Amino acid sequence: MRYSQKWPVYARQWNAMVVRPARAHEFTALAYFALSHKEIYTDIEQATGVPWYLIAVLHRRESDADFHTYLGNGDPLSRKTTHVPRGRGPFATFQAGAIDALRLDGLSSVKDWRLEKALYYCETFNGWGYANRGLPSPYVWGGTNQQRAGKYIRDGVWSSTAWDVQPGCAPIIAGIAWLDPSIQFVRET
Repeated sequence: MRYSQKWPVYARQWNAMVVRPARAHEFTALAYFALSHKEIYTDIEQATGVPWYLIAVLHRRESDADFHTYLGNGDPLSRKTTHVPRGRGPFATFQAGAIDALRLDGLSSVKDWRLEKALYYCETFNGWGYANRGLPSPYVWGGTNQQRAGKYIRDGVWSSTAWDVQPGCAPIIAGIAWLDPSIQFVRET
């Protein structure tokens, strides 16, 4: 999926995004957690060029922010990964594994981190299965008015009625930016 096709969609979705009221406290807590670990994420940002807040939300989504897991899929750092991407590691530290995952997926090569591009790479990191079905990815939009029914209940297995209850990247990013005024998004035009 090309960025030029997706960024206008992300821009509209971001502008229209509303966090579901029942989940507002959850997203605030997740943003505070990310901020409380900002130093770890900024170390990885310095090595990869990937914004720290993006690393934090990918970490949350992939492994519920467990620092003993591989950023690319949530497998334990202490052995080779068995989920996609398979055969990575083992890694001595979360940072080493995160740097590997970000480089492997090409995020460390991105030079321009506009907001819409961060959302694009969130979806890229997870995969294009939802876009191929014409749905907003719950990986990005979970917990907001942009989310729709349908979920991959495991790698390659689709359910049109399942609902992804995990928090989406976009509302966590919004919460982090609300708490940390140093984050100033550049928007696509």
